[in-house]
Amino acid sequence: MIDFKGAQFPKRVILHAVFFYLRYPVSYRDLQEILTEHSITVHHATLNR
Repeated sequence: MIDFKGAQFPKRVILHAVFFYLRYPVSYRDLQEILTEHSITVHHATLNR
């Protein structure tokens, strides 16, 4: 099981981002736009980490 203790974003947001990144061939900037459409504001550099 993955430990999300101390994470900046809720577990569901992190898993949503990982799902899109692994499922579809998107860049971090594309993923940033997808999350923005779901009312989640995140910088593409944060996704890279």
